[in-house]
Amino acid sequence: MKPIRLVRGFLTVGAWTLLSRIAGFVRDVLIAAYLGTGPVAEAFLVAFTLPNMFRRFFAEGAFNTAFVPLFSKKLEAGEDPKGFAEDAFAGLAFVVLIVSLVAMVAMPWLVLAMAGGFAGDERLPLAVEYGRICFPYIFFISLTALLSGLLNAGGRFIAAAGAPVLLNIIFIVAMVMADRLGWDMGLTMAWATPVTGLAQLALVWVAAARMGFALKFRRPRMTPDLKRLLTIAGPAVMAGGVVQINLLVGRQVGSFFEGGIAWLSYADRLYQLPLGVVGIAIGIVLLPDLSRRLKAEDTFGSRYALSRATEFALFLTVPAGVALMVIPLPLISVLYERGAFDAADSAPTALALAVYGLGLPAFVLQKVLQPLYFAREDTATPFRFALWSMVVNAVLAIGLAPFLGFIAAAWGTTLAGWAMTVQLWWGTRKMGEAARADERLRRRLPRTVLASAVMGLFLWLAETALADQLSAHGHRYWALTVLILAGMAVFGLAAYAFGAFRIADFRSGLSRQR
Repeated sequence: MKPIRLVRGFLTVGAWTLLSRIAGFVRDVLIAAYLGTGPVAEAFLVAFTLPNMFRRFFAEGAFNTAFVPLFSKKLEAGEDPKGFAEDAFAGLAFVVLIVSLVAMVAMPWLVLAMAGGFAGDERLPLAVEYGRICFPYIFFISLTALLSGLLNAGGRFIAAAGAPVLLNIIFIVAMVMADRLGWDMGLTMAWATPVTGLAQLALVWVAAARMGFALKFRRPRMTPDLKRLLTIAGPAVMAGGVVQINLLVGRQVGSFFEGGIAWLSYADRLYQLPLGVVGIAIGIVLLPDLSRRLKAEDTFGSRYALSRATEFALFLTVPAGVALMVIPLPLISVLYERGAFDAADSAPTALALAVYGLGLPAFVLQKVLQPLYFAREDTATPFRFALWSMVVNAVLAIGLAPFLGFIAAAWGTTLAGWAMTVQLWWGTRKMGEAARADERLRRRLPRTVLASAVMGLFLWLAETALADQLSAHGHRYWALTVLILAGMAVFGLAAYAFGAFRIADFRSGLSRQR
C-alpha cells in the first residue's frame, strides 16, 4: 500500500481551503456592503442555500460517504475502480437531474420550508426567482463532489481543494461588474451561481482524466457494486436529511426576526473559515486513508492516523474557537462594517459568532470521528446519533426563540454539535485499538487547552487596551491585525512552553509516513 501522507495532505487541502475561504470572505464582505441585511440579501442567501443544501444531502454528505471508502478499497485492490466510478457518476447524474426538475417546479414551497417568515412580504417572490436560477448549480456541483472524492482517494488533493476558489472568484467578478455596469445585483449573483458550478466541474474532470479516470455520461445501470453503494448510502442519505433539518430549523427561527437570517449567515461564514480549513481538510484526507488501512488490516497505522488527525485538528481549532468567543465584536465590526452593513448589525452578528465559536471544536471533531464509521461502511450508527442531535437542536432553537430571539438558532446548532460529537466518541469504544487515542495525544491535548486559555486572557486584555483604535476607522485594520498576530504568537509560545507541540513532530509529518 502506498499510504497518503497525512500531515502533507492536511496542509495541502487546508492551504487551498484557506485560499477559498479568504476569497469567500471577500465575497461575503461585498454582499454585505452592496446589500446589507435587506430583503434582496436575505432572499439571495436563502436561494443560494437551497442547492447547497441538496448538494450536501446527495453528493458530499451521503453519496460520497459511501462512495469514497468503496472506491478507495477497489483502487487499493485493483478491482476495476474506473468502472465502479463511472457507474456511480451516471447514477448520481440521473438522480440529481430529476431532483433539479422537481425542485424548480416546487420552488415556492421549498423557499417557505426554508424561511416561513418570508410569507406575505417581498422576500418570497425574490427568493423564488433567484432559487430557480440558482438551482441548476446542484447538478454541476454534485458531479464535482464525486470527482473530488475520486481524486482524494487517489491522494490527489490540489484540484478538488482548489475548485471552490473558482466559485468565489466568479462571484467577486460578477458583483464588481454589476456595480460598475448598473446591473441588478441580486439577479447577477443568481445567474453567476450555475456558472460557478460548471467551472468547478470542468476543473476536477480534467484532473480526474489526468489521473486516468476520464468519466463519461452513460445510461445508468444497476450493478452489484452500485447496489452495495446504495445500501451503504441509504442511512447516510437519512443522516444527511437530519443535518439539513437542523439547518432548516435555524433558518426558520431566523426568518421570523428581521435581519436574523443575514446575521446568522454572516457569522456562520466567518466561523466556517477555521472549520473549513481544518475540519474539512482532515475529513477529506482521513477517510480514504483509514479505508485503505482497514483493507490492509493496519491497526497501528489506523490508530496513529486518528491520533495525529485529532491532535492536528484541536491544536488549530481550540484557540480559534476561544478567539471567536473572546473578540467577536472587533472581528465583525472591522471585517464587515461598511456600506449597507452598519453598527446596528455588528452586535447581533458578533453574538452569533461567539456562540458558534463555542461549538467549533465539536464540529471539527465530528470530521475526525465520522471517518472511523464510514471507513467500516457503517453509516447507520452516525444516522442514529444524528437523530438525537436533531432533537436537541429543535428543542433548543424553537423552545428558546420566544426568550432569546434569533440567537436561539445559534445555541441550538452549537449544543446539538456537541451532542453529536459526544455520541460519536462514545460509539468508538467498540472499535478496538484502531480507534484509541495514543499516549502522545492524551498528553498533549490538555496542554493545548491550557495554551488556548492563556491566549484568551491575553486577547481580552489586549482588546481593552486597543478599544479606541479598534473603533476608529483610520486605525481599526492595523489594530485588528496586531491583535490577531499577537494572539497567535502568545498561543504559539505558550503551546511550545507547555509541550503541546514540537517542531520535530511537524517536520517528520511532512517527510515520512508512519
